[in-house]
Formats: sequence, structure tokens, C-alpha cells
Amino acid sequence: MSYVDMSAAELEALRASLEQEYASHCAKGLSLNMARGKPGADQLALSLPMLDEVNSSADLFAEDGTDCRNYGVMDGIPEAKRLMAEVMEHDQANVCVFGNSSLNIMFDLVTAGYTRGFLGSTPWCKLPAVKWLCPVPGYDRHFGITESYGIEMIPIPMREDGPDMDEIEQLVAKDEAIKGIWCVPQYANPTGITYSDEVVRRLAEMPCAADDFRIFWDNAYCVHHLYDDKRNHVADIAAACEAAGNPNRYFKFASTSKVTLPGAGIAAVAASAENIAEIKKRIGIQTVGYDKINQLRHARFLRDAAGVDALMKKHAAIIRPKFELVERMLEDELANTGIASWTNPVGGYFISFEGIEGTAKRTVALAKAAGVTMTGAGATWPLKHDPRDTNIRIAPTLPPTSELQQAMEVFICCVKLAAVEVLLAR
Repeated sequence: MSYVDMSAAELEALRASLEQEYASHCAKGLSLNMARGKPGADQLALSLPMLDEVNSSADLFAEDGTDCRNYGVMDGIPEAKRLMAEVMEHDQANVCVFGNSSLNIMFDLVTAGYTRGFLGSTPWCKLPAVKWLCPVPGYDRHFGITESYGIEMIPIPMREDGPDMDEIEQLVAKDEAIKGIWCVPQYANPTGITYSDEVVRRLAEMPCAADDFRIFWDNAYCVHHLYDDKRNHVADIAAACEAAGNPNRYFKFASTSKVTLPGAGIAAVAASAENIAEIKKRIGIQTVGYDKINQLRHARFLRDAAGVDALMKKHAAIIRPKFELVERMLEDELANTGIASWTNPVGGYFISFEGIEGTAKRTVALAKAAGVTMTGAGATWPLKHDPRDTNIRIAPTLPPTSELQQAMEVFICCVKLAAVEVLLAR
């Protein structure tokens, strides 16, 4: 029965029952963490053989003869560039492989726009206003970058095929202060949505008042398929921009953070030849070289896109049952209550959960008090402000299955209790 259709007396009885269940969860002394999309220990073990790829001084030379122990090579050794170019579906000549973090590359590029401008444009710090488009719900760390520079962030609703392009086109056409957009185009964080070909085309073609408008195309989950027979694939933003006559509009990003070892992976940016030339010039000032030994062992361990795919199938075999467990428990406990909806992604790392208005913060707080840490309510919106207080990001990957089931039992109880409290207060 839908909670919305219950009488006050029925809701009061339900609250009493839920409070009793909640107290029993609190008494267990749990300490479970579902706050971030981290790989589990069994996933991390898959890449430990990579550490044996370099065992002697003879192993430390790249295919072009570069001694990976020493200074130099700002944009990545050839085999690492080739590997990431295959994964990113881009011309190897216009790919740079840097350190372990694509987020760091994004931060550097926003910093470059803010302090130096792009390809001769006015640095944003000299402008009266700077704005950024933020599809919501979205990735909190993206929003943190633009927030750190005081950039005004404009929430853009996510549709089933990507961000609301009608709204985006209207905004960028008339406002030259809008300098960019955050995009996670395949298996988006947290919704799992993949942008349609039409959305990609419109992003590439749309007239922009700002000549230096940039699409930050964070294709973090391009190889993270959960099901072989349900694979999504997003159209290439580079090809779309080039066809539209806007070849400098995009930056593409990818990393091996959830492929090999988070914090010890490799990350890359791909862009037009002009953008890459500008990036290389700046990188030569800020570093004398990235970790080429790590690039070398990644290239030898993964080898090529087919090698990456083979490894990711092993990851999927581990995490797919966790996603299915969460989805099954949500369906069994909440499907007919009228108080919740959620995504059922076929790739990526998250499930996006929507409670009724005014319940997300209360749900997360209740779960925390019962020993289950979730991503903070509001994190999926700029400035951590979800105006309707509905969205919660569920990250199923880190806990072992037994702990995940316990955590979801607590979470579902908290969802129900928060909803009943709101309904009784109406």
C-alpha cells in the first residue's frame, strides 16, 4: 500500500513499528561505509600483478628508449599514450598522460581558464562574472572545483538521454559569462545515464556567446560495463565538435582509477591539437615529469583496449551481484510504497535514489546514527544544496556482500521512517 494513501492512524502505527526496527539496527553497533564509490578489496587484488611488471633496471626503459627512472617526457611515454588513446578513442598525438588523477587535470584546466584564458581568450579572473553549467544530480568533486574559484554554478536537470539541452542552448546562446559545463557522459555519476547521440551533437553544435566555452567531458566510466549484453557507448564529442566547426570546444578525460589501483593509476586528457599544444607548454613549467615507471607498468599490464576490457569483465563479475542485491532489496521493500524511486544502471559505480521531498538529509542522518555512512545528502548538487532534499547517491561497491545487505536493511528502514515523519507533518 502506498504510504501517501494511508490515514494518520495508519501512519502513526507504521512509525511505531519502524522506530522499533530502527532501534534494533542501532543496537547492533554497526560501522559500515557506503559514502564513496571505492573498489572493494577483491577488485584491488585484480591489479596486484601489475606491480611485478617492472622488476629490474632492464625493465625500466620505454619502447622509444626513454629511461623511465629519470627526468623528462612531459606528456607520457609512447605506450601509455597509445593505451589511453585507445580507451579514449582519440588520436594518440593529441593525448597527454600525466599522473594518477584526472580530477587533478580538470582542476589544472579550470585554473588555466581562470588565470590565463584559453587560446588567447581573456582570463576569467578579469571578467565581472563567470558561470558554469552543472547537470544534476551530478558529481560532487566536479562542483567542488568550480566552487573553489567562486564560479556561479547553474543546475541543469538530467533527462533520460542526458542534460536538458533546450535549457542549455538557451543559456549559452545569450550569456557570455557561461564558460563551461561538467559532463559525465557514459554511466553518469550518480544516475548511470548515457548521453544520447542527439545530446552529444547538440552540445557540439550549439551557438555559444562565449568563444572560450569548454565542455569538460569526464568519461570516467567508459569501460565500466556491468553487463556484456547491455553495454552503452557514448558518441565521440571530439568528432562531433570537429564536424560542427568547433574543434577546440572540448576536453576529454579518463583514468585507470577504478580500473587498476585508485590513487596509483594513470590519467589522461585528450583535446584538439591547439589545446594540447597549450597544455604541453604549461605543463613544462609546472613539472619536470610525471611517474613514468607507473605509466610503463600500466601499459605492460593492460597492453591495449582489449586488455582493459578483459580486466573490466573481472571487475563486473565482482560488483554486478552487489548492484543486483541493492536493486532487488529496493524493489522488494519500496516498490509499492510511493515514497521512492531509483535508477537501475547497466554500468558505472552508483545508483541514484530519490526519496519524497524533504527526506534525504533526515534519511542520511538516521543511517549515520545507526552506523551506516552514506554520501552526504545534497552532495550531488552544487554547493551541496538539493532544493527539494530528495537525492541520495548509493555506492554499492566497497562493502562485502554481507555488509552491503546489512547496510541496505538500515538504509531502507531509514527511508521509510523519514518518509512517514514527513507525511505525518503535512
